[in-house]
Amino acid sequence: MGYQNFTENHDFMGDDLLQCEGRVLAVTGNGIRISDRFGLLGIGGRVIICRDDDHKNALLAEVVSLGTGEAFVLPFGDNASVRRGASVIYCRNNVQIRPHKGWLGRVIDGLGRPVDGLGPLPSPEDHEGSAITLRGTPPPAALRARLGERVDFGVKAMNAFTPARAGQRLGIFSGSGVGKSSLLGMVARNTRCDVRVIALIGERGREVREFIEDDLGPEGLAKSIVIVATADEAALMRREAGFLALAISEYFRDKGDHVLCLMDSITRIAMAQREIGLAAGEPPASRGYTPSVFSLLPSMLERVGPGLMPVEGGKTGFITGIFTVLVEGDDHDEPISDHSRAILDGHIVLDRDIAERGRFPAINILKSLSRTATDAMSEEECAHYIRTRQLTALHNDMADLIKIGAYQQGSNPEIDIAIDFFGYLEEFLTQSRHDKVNVEETLTDLSHILSRVRPS
Repeated sequence: MGYQNFTENHDFMGDDLLQCEGRVLAVTGNGIRISDRFGLLGIGGRVIICRDDDHKNALLAEVVSLGTGEAFVLPFGDNASVRRGASVIYCRNNVQIRPHKGWLGRVIDGLGRPVDGLGPLPSPEDHEGSAITLRGTPPPAALRARLGERVDFGVKAMNAFTPARAGQRLGIFSGSGVGKSSLLGMVARNTRCDVRVIALIGERGREVREFIEDDLGPEGLAKSIVIVATADEAALMRREAGFLALAISEYFRDKGDHVLCLMDSITRIAMAQREIGLAAGEPPASRGYTPSVFSLLPSMLERVGPGLMPVEGGKTGFITGIFTVLVEGDDHDEPISDHSRAILDGHIVLDRDIAERGRFPAINILKSLSRTATDAMSEEECAHYIRTRQLTALHNDMADLIKIGAYQQGSNPEIDIAIDFFGYLEEFLTQSRHDKVNVEETLTDLSHILSRVRPS
């Protein structure tokens, strides 16, 4: 690939490559040491490493640490065939992209290059002033608009027990194989919004087409931009896919759109940053994660939310974020889960025991929480929400006694109600992957099953 290909839909090099070069000093593991005699490079800066004399086989890399007269870079691809003394071309530090409505319906990689075989991405006609930075910052807290209207996810368990408003950030937490990606696909297909930006990061290669064709479908894809960085790609590509998804989301939000930003998964980004940090010489902190991981997560997640308060006659845009979090060893107190839960505005916990008994989605309603639930619900919904949690908690407390037959029917009227209610609730929470149930239908169904048991 020639280095000119790296500039497509990007502006990280300016109008032309800077006429300044260095040399490769050494190749160590996945990293490359290059000369920086004049101190022109900075952390996050980009360089192009030429693997042959005519620059056709170039490798893009990013500066991750600096030394005296040299820099350490990590490549966005395989560093095979990089030789000592190879020419290195310095690029601009400020990486920018130029999104466009014509990107909807397309699948791109972490560098914004199309990977769907449909040709180049369209560029905006007003090439001036339309570029945005990948390393954006959220609007100032005092000037940011408040959360918007309630979001209808089309999933009964989420609509009833983790209601959210436009601009909110929710995490889907679970171990591997419990249904995070399937639930994310339901949300992507069912949620009404202007634009969907979907980042599939660290996924198995076979799952990409399955998600696009089975979960999104043609109608869902038409309003989506899908960013893909599979598990076999370099750590920088996986992390960059997250930055790209956020930058595109911000672009459409600032135009007044309601953007649904879905990221699967935030844990893979943390793992990618751990690889980058360890290669750059950072000490491992908690379970091998480097300090930069715990500064990266809030800086990324805070970019999701409402835009600036509108001026008179203007329109506020929103980014509603749903992030999956892979819980290592089903330990919900492991570092990434614990840190993410503290930043997000709510968490949806998928339970392996519930999944094993065949209920999908396997949402544990007692462990799941939306921090804006009371603001998003009506008084009637709030009463149903509280009553359902009370009966579910009571049934869970008595579950072991019920299983072994130690509880006798009629001993406690409230426990009898909880036992009757539990069967109805399991049926209510079960939903096919291809079904969509709106908020009004959810409230009606929940009211119906509560009416079938005796009042407290």
